[in-house]
Amino acid sequence: MTQSPEPIINEEIIAEEVQVRRFERRDARQEFTSNGTIAAAVMVLAAILAVIVANTPAYEAVHHFFETSIGVSIGGVSASLTLEEFVNDFLMAIFFLLVGIELKYEMTVGQLRRPRQAALPMLAAVGGVAVPSLIYLALNLGKGGAPHGWAVPMATDIAFALGIMSLLGDRVKPATKVFFSTLAIADDILAIIVIAVFYGQTPSIPWLAASLGCIVVLAALHRMRAFAARWYIIVGLVLWVCMFNSGIHATLAGVILALFLPAKSDIRLDALRDWLGDKADLLEDVYDEESHVLGQHDFTEKAHSVERVMHRVAPPLVRVESAISTFVNFGILPLFAFVNAQVCLVGADPAAILADPVTRGVFLGAFLGKPIGIIGVTFLLVKIGFAKLPKGVDWKQIIGVGLMGGLGFTMSILIAGLAFVSEAEVLAAKCAILACSIASAAVGSAFILAATKKPVEPEVDED
Repeated sequence: MTQSPEPIINEEIIAEEVQVRRFERRDARQEFTSNGTIAAAVMVLAAILAVIVANTPAYEAVHHFFETSIGVSIGGVSASLTLEEFVNDFLMAIFFLLVGIELKYEMTVGQLRRPRQAALPMLAAVGGVAVPSLIYLALNLGKGGAPHGWAVPMATDIAFALGIMSLLGDRVKPATKVFFSTLAIADDILAIIVIAVFYGQTPSIPWLAASLGCIVVLAALHRMRAFAARWYIIVGLVLWVCMFNSGIHATLAGVILALFLPAKSDIRLDALRDWLGDKADLLEDVYDEESHVLGQHDFTEKAHSVERVMHRVAPPLVRVESAISTFVNFGILPLFAFVNAQVCLVGADPAAILADPVTRGVFLGAFLGKPIGIIGVTFLLVKIGFAKLPKGVDWKQIIGVGLMGGLGFTMSILIAGLAFVSEAEVLAAKCAILACSIASAAVGSAFILAATKKPVEPEVDED
């Protein structure tokens, strides 16, 4: 009886299969973390968890935890802030850095580089900011109102809205998403200006001067074509400290830093291909298949030199965005939502909240004012011949965009925390923001599903 030959195990094939699986897992992880819908869903879950926790016995312990002070002390100089301030002032500055990077990207290669093309959604954003503020003021200028919260209903949360639109699939045209993205970026610019001008503290001249000095240093780094992102980050941290003490909201340091990050490559891309070809030939010459890579010093040294050059191909703007985007979407924003969406209704009077002019002003300002402003300005500009609707976008899509504009979570809650001092007013504003965001998402989605037809896939002839 002959024995069957033992199977031959090809270690190289096994190693290759393991490597392929590793890359597949990495690609799946990158696809997951870059999905805006998933990121928006995580933030929604964090907000829901915050509301649940706020209405349980655990609320006091959680609230006390976020009131804990943290600080640093160097010699005789010390600084401290609560965990809530750390989230809202420091971590949100990183979020604003990402917003600023997206803004610079649009100004460099996106929609904002063609002012005429971007004029329609940008002016529609102005309408979507002005009308909600006017509705809020109309309901809060009387006795018992709080007119200083006029900016709360003006913001649109692009992450939430685009996440909802992504769930609607092909019902929302790609051109509509571009229109809405441009509108939301202009909306963010206006919100940033409002925060800087109207919701800062009494300015400190010495700290303002120090902030200006940091901006000059950032401009000098940019002019000297410094392409190492770490120098910009270091100066940006100093800028944050200066702005935090200056009275201007410190999160704006992130936007300023983003605007100075170089958007060009440090490498001559037209010569890169030939250079890589030469390096590839050189690496092939020095590589020894019989030796372990750790013993091939010439090969690893030359490979490392190629790696250093390739690292500099991507501009600092892209490298910083890649470094912080996942942390912002799956760390900072959910944490911000959990900290700030804690609406404690235990012991509160629902009737008093509903009757509060702040609640009505924020809810009606965003829910009605956003669609009226966005759709109204767009309709006016098209009718007078100033602009045309983008190709592939019809009025049904514009109405859907207007309805989704009332979904304003992140910026609205941030502005509410700056605008109101009274806990009752903050509670009323947060309740209105959450209710309006849910209502706008539901009504906007229902309208798009009812008014637009699902694209019919062409039939394929099996023959």
